Amino acid sequence: MSARAAYSGTQRKLVLALDVGTTFSGISYCILDPGQVPEIKGVTRFPAHEQVNGASKIPTIIYYDRSGKVQAVGAEAMVEGIYEQAEEEHWIKAEWFKLHLRSTIAPGAGKEVSDDIPPLPLNKSVVEVLADFLAYLFKCAESYIQDAHLNGVNLWTSVKEQIDFVLSHPNGWEGTQQSEMRKATVLAGLIPDTTRGRRRLSFVTEGEASLHFAIQHGLQGEAVENGNGVVIVDAGGGTIDISSYSKNTSSKQTFEEIAVPQFFDIRSGHFYGSIFVSVYAHRFLSNYLADSPFVDDVKHIVRCFDKTTKLKFRNVDSPQYVKFGSTRDNDASHSIRFGQLKLLGMTAIESWTMDRADIAPFFEPSVNCIIKAVLEQRKNAHKPISHVVLVGGFASSDYLLDRIHSALGTENLSIHRPDTHVNKAVSDGAISFYLDHVVRTRISKITYGTFYSMLYNPNEPDHKLRRKKAYTSESGDKVVPDSFDIILPKNTQISEAKEFRQRYVYECASSAVSDSSHLNDDIWCYRGHITEPKWKDVDTKNYRKLCKIDTKLSNLPMKKTQKTKGSGVYYIVKYDIILIFGLTELKAQIAWKEKGVEKRSEAKIIYEPDTPDGGN
Repeated sequence: MSARAAYSGTQRKLVLALDVGTTFSGISYCILDPGQVPEIKGVTRFPAHEQVNGASKIPTIIYYDRSGKVQAVGAEAMVEGIYEQAEEEHWIKAEWFKLHLRSTIAPGAGKEVSDDIPPLPLNKSVVEVLADFLAYLFKCAESYIQDAHLNGVNLWTSVKEQIDFVLSHPNGWEGTQQSEMRKATVLAGLIPDTTRGRRRLSFVTEGEASLHFAIQHGLQGEAVENGNGVVIVDAGGGTIDISSYSKNTSSKQTFEEIAVPQFFDIRSGHFYGSIFVSVYAHRFLSNYLADSPFVDDVKHIVRCFDKTTKLKFRNVDSPQYVKFGSTRDNDASHSIRFGQLKLLGMTAIESWTMDRADIAPFFEPSVNCIIKAVLEQRKNAHKPISHVVLVGGFASSDYLLDRIHSALGTENLSIHRPDTHVNKAVSDGAISFYLDHVVRTRISKITYGTFYSMLYNPNEPDHKLRRKKAYTSESGDKVVPDSFDIILPKNTQISEAKEFRQRYVYECASSAVSDSSHLNDDIWCYRGHITEPKWKDVDTKNYRKLCKIDTKLSNLPMKKTQKTKGSGVYYIVKYDIILIFGLTELKAQIAWKEKGVEKRSEAKIIYEPDTPDGGN
């Protein structure tokens, strides 16, 4: 990448990237001064975390009291004695709450998965909890910038009304999740719920943010020259996101996505992020210590495992220890001596199974997921792939890195982990996304389209099969409903500027249309394996209503038309919906003609709830 250009704006402004992770969250920012080269900085001091020099992240935790009032957030929720205070005062702990934004309609997102996610506090929605956490992160950013910069109070005053926000999210999240995140941002008071306010918020996938981070930290030379592809593996607390990119040979400063991005979270019914290493540890220890005096201490032992043993684990042949108690805590039959639990190494057990006291199997689902996904990306990518970059908090695990090295090194893939702060990849990368915007083409993850009624043709076998569903339209024509019209096929590479135009025709019996009348045109998606889906009644379960495009009918010209059959007239409105899929967020416009001149207006997108009964 060439050096970043100086900021060309005329007014100072601030960009804040808020990375709300499943287990840890971070903040990066950039102050844009006219004529100055932008520099990405990170918030490295947080309340109750000041003693940790350069700490770049805080735990994604909130404690509420019984009335729903916030009592402790982030590092404050981890200080010594807080656990006991929370128990005594009956506080409710909200953690992993990001996962409640997930889709519940994907295959495998069933009861077994949901049971391992801590429930939300009573009478709190995920939007409300997220809003509380975003408000706290914003407060931390304000305090840090005022303290860390010369004349920081005046600096903050000069930018607080000129703040753009970037929120990152897993690759698999779509418009429904973005809509909920936007509601939380408004509720937190970060932006007003106006057209101008909403424009101050942008979204980026964790995979794309990680690419920007990798570019800024050594992804150069052989890894990206000559069109070679690179797989970005963002291994986080709750999700693993995998994306593939290559440098655009016709424009050296831009990249293109070259494969459908993958995401591995609880939607798949399996556990892959780092938190689920602890989930597996908890399951094992609950069984292993079932007849031990320390069975009631399993949660505490797992917390100690999280803080030390899990992070340091690397050598599968050596025993590992979890220090959780005092010298008086002993149970020789369960390998507990002097308050320390011993877990066996590989050489000490006969087989590598989840019912033996070994740490390595806790990591295996994540390891196997990453290896399989990288190979699938290479197989399905539009260009050859030669490099893999591992980022994210989970990437700091030396054991994870060693296993991926040993498995993918034999596949002629070069593995790279940036030397600096891989757990800050998403927040720093989100700022780089805002400033540098290197990805200009993306791959569609699903097939988008609409259902419409087409003229009935008795000679068409598909029509004859559905003749009982045929009906007469306002125009007098016999039509058959539920034909799927593809707007954008899956696995299509599209540029940010590419527009997809769809013609819509609205028929009504009367010309009397009130000023409040709206048209809601549905956009559907197909997630199945049929290459060219045609009918809603074929593989029905894989069609989902994605959103509605809201149009004020009184803005559009209406034409009086003679019926094709019989006497009488009807009224018809013709207009186009223009969809832009190539950005990190779906955009829509309405287009129509007045006296031969095309007119356009922004269209409101109303997303369907991502629930089993939503959209059908």
